[in-house]
Amino acid sequence: MKSLLRVLTYLRPYRLLAVTTLLCAIVTTALELVPPWLIKIVIDDVIQARRLALLPWVILGLVTAYGLKNVFASFRIRFNNTLEQRVVYDLRDQVFAALQRLSVSYFENRSTGEIMSRVNNDTEHVERIFIDGLEGLLTASLTLVAITIMLFALNWKLAVLSLIPIPVLVVSATIFTKRVHGYYHAIRRSAAELNAYLQDALSGIRETMGFNRQGYERGRFNALSRRYSENNLKAMYLWSVYSPGMILVGSLGTVLILWYGVGEVLRGALTVGELVMFLSYLALFYVPINQIHSVNHLLQHALAASERVFDVLDTPPEVQDRPGAVRPAERLHGRVRFDRVSFHYRSDVPVLTGVGLDVSPGERIALVGPSGAGKSTMLKLLMRFYDVQGGAITIDGYDVRDVPLAFLRSQIGLVQQEPFLFNGTVRENIAYGDLAADQVRIEEVAQAARAHEFIAELPDGYETWIGERGVKLSVGQKQRVSIARVLLKNPPIVIFDEATSNIDTETEVKIREALNYLTQGRTTFIIAHRLSTLHNVDRIVVVDKGRIVEEGLHEELLNRGGLYAILYDAQFQL
Repeated sequence: MKSLLRVLTYLRPYRLLAVTTLLCAIVTTALELVPPWLIKIVIDDVIQARRLALLPWVILGLVTAYGLKNVFASFRIRFNNTLEQRVVYDLRDQVFAALQRLSVSYFENRSTGEIMSRVNNDTEHVERIFIDGLEGLLTASLTLVAITIMLFALNWKLAVLSLIPIPVLVVSATIFTKRVHGYYHAIRRSAAELNAYLQDALSGIRETMGFNRQGYERGRFNALSRRYSENNLKAMYLWSVYSPGMILVGSLGTVLILWYGVGEVLRGALTVGELVMFLSYLALFYVPINQIHSVNHLLQHALAASERVFDVLDTPPEVQDRPGAVRPAERLHGRVRFDRVSFHYRSDVPVLTGVGLDVSPGERIALVGPSGAGKSTMLKLLMRFYDVQGGAITIDGYDVRDVPLAFLRSQIGLVQQEPFLFNGTVRENIAYGDLAADQVRIEEVAQAARAHEFIAELPDGYETWIGERGVKLSVGQKQRVSIARVLLKNPPIVIFDEATSNIDTETEVKIREALNYLTQGRTTFIIAHRLSTLHNVDRIVVVDKGRIVEEGLHEELLNRGGLYAILYDAQFQL
């Protein structure tokens, strides 16, 4: 119920549209009550009393009632659909905005497919509340109230008999709701698992083909698909018993009315037309009851989905602006200091312990060390993908936790080891660094990044569509596009995660040239994997087991014979 009330709060900006929909529903319901009364006139006055002059007027009344009812029903559907689309648009927008606010840890602890399921599938199911849920519930409730009044106005004894099945219907609906709600939670979970697997399987299709594991993957997919189908069938089987059962109970009310009503007609207490009119209203009476049962079935599915949607909206980001965070008045210079920084992902496994490092503006720092030493974590903390758990990181004397996140990240450019490019054109991917940049500026940074030449050779140049994750480009080309993107952003601090892929010498030279241009006058952190390329950095920082164990230049560190020399010798021998 809380989820339903929360969904209804999204109607507030569209109160006028909601009221218009309600008025159309009221008029439609009122017009639906006219035909049984006119049919009663046909039986009692036209046929039995032989007042044939009334027949044309009754027919005209029926045509008018049916016509107006459908006109207002059409308006109601149109207004309701407009209302529903606007509300669902707002909800989807809020879910996506919430995802943009969440911290990196949220995405690292969940599969992409599962998150996509919440944004797309679960939000789509919430939509059913407005399409079939609220509209059906509103129309059915109005019809039920109006017809109940009519039944008691016609004959209170018959009306009381028609209510006998109601307690059975209410109790059954309560039991059904409790059971089916659990089933729909299982359905949403299994749907999310299926989507998560599908996204993962499609992303790894090359590995599947390379290892000839198509049959294995098909088996995994079928197992998840079967679980999803079985969970759906549980809810459907319950509905297959519940729905016909409710219709049967409602039909018993009609039988009671017919049995008692015939006796009333024979005693002269009712006319045939009145009995027919009562039975017609009674038929309309049980239709909305069955509609409410169907709506309840849909609502349970939608509410299970809405709880998953609201879970996203209610999750607070682990990393967020501190109260009173103040944006520095000017662009940062890039003096970075790690002051006894400690951090862990798990409390029993420290990743960084008491790390201290001072970096001057414009200095180029190479971070080296064994895999898992903590190099990448240091830079994640610098960008506040996570917050330090001990010590502090400062830029130009500002604790990174005391400045707004948006400002901090605007001052840092990131080139990842496997650069992420969006499914769009080359121009769009470069322009991501500055959405207001014109074509001239985009080509300037592409030339500086040594990317213009290969871009010009693409089928459509800068407008070439490069596919999902830039799949149509090589690793070296993606890195140069990524460098161009950071150049366009023009930050005072740059993070470059060197690629370990085997690239040809010419490409490596171009990347080095682009990197040298990128790092001029900027504080630079390079996570180095190939130690033979570190001759141009100002300082090499060696990280091991979460601590800085060595600092110096390439030749100095080789001569010391420490960890750096060991890593260099091992790499050179390979």
